Amino acid sequence: MAIFGWAVLFLVFVDELLAISAAATWGEYQQGVPLAVAAALVTVAVWFLFASPKARYGGRGVRPAVKVLVLSLATAGLWASEHHTLAIAFLAFSVVVNAVAELPSIKVLVTD
Repeated sequence: MAIFGWAVLFLVFVDELLAISAAATWGEYQQGVPLAVAAALVTVAVWFLFASPKARYGGRGVRPAVKVLVLSLATAGLWASEHHTLAIAFLAFSVVVNAVAELPSIKVLVTD
């Protein structure tokens, strides 16, 4: 079960990287490279401060709320950038991988 758990946590990390990429995609679509870089950096900063496992300002309710917000905005950014199929695939991947990551046998890997 440990290998499965670590594989799920790896996919959660991939999901976070995809959210950063989606933000950059939206920024590039809207205004070009400067906004793409800014959007990616803001996404990283928000995730670091509020949603990461050891987030300074993340709490019991804050962390999941910010995760939903960031992943929803990443999906919306892909949709707004006319990447509809990718937006749907990203949303489905995010929901599944984060739901599986909430299983007690997986969560224990993060808290140990």
